[in-house]
Amino acid sequence: MIRNMGGIDITRWIHRISGFLFAGLAVWHLTRALYGVLIRHRTPYMIPTSKDFRDAIATLRYYLRLSEQYPKFDRYDFRQKFEYFGMLMGGLVMIGTGFLLFAPVFFTKLLPAFLIPIAKTIHGYEAMLALSVILIWHTYGAHMNPDVFPFDGSIFTGKISRERMHHEHPMELERIEMAEDTNDEEIRV
Repeated sequence: MIRNMGGIDITRWIHRISGFLFAGLAVWHLTRALYGVLIRHRTPYMIPTSKDFRDAIATLRYYLRLSEQYPKFDRYDFRQKFEYFGMLMGGLVMIGTGFLLFAPVFFTKLLPAFLIPIAKTIHGYEAMLALSVILIWHTYGAHMNPDVFPFDGSIFTGKISRERMHHEHPMELERIEMAEDTNDEEIRV
């Protein structure tokens, strides 16, 4: 694979450029999110609340057949919020350790040198964790979940069916129906 990419030196530069692009996108995303919340006074829907923790327990109870009632979710359910924050925290770990590994000589003038091998270990483990989450959690949620099989097309259309919205996000559907007074078959998300 490395040979097909042009050798180890080219592969390293591809990795570094991708890392800088990822760091730039993270800064852009966080800036835009903070601007939306602080300046435009938008609701920060992705912040987990105590309801999300109760919903996680209620969902587990439902799947274990200890309860017959499935929890009602709002715009984002607890899984989406936890995955988002996992990606956010994991991204910050990757960016921080990546910068340490990109310029170890510079950073060892400011920080203890033993942090470089620790950063290398953390960077590698976080990469494997991210890969595992993508292969397991994302593959199930976006492809293998019976509600969306063979894949969730909402990423391309920005819409999901009214039936799916009723099943997955009934509280958000109620809010949309009150605001728009529409009965379209698909709803823009």
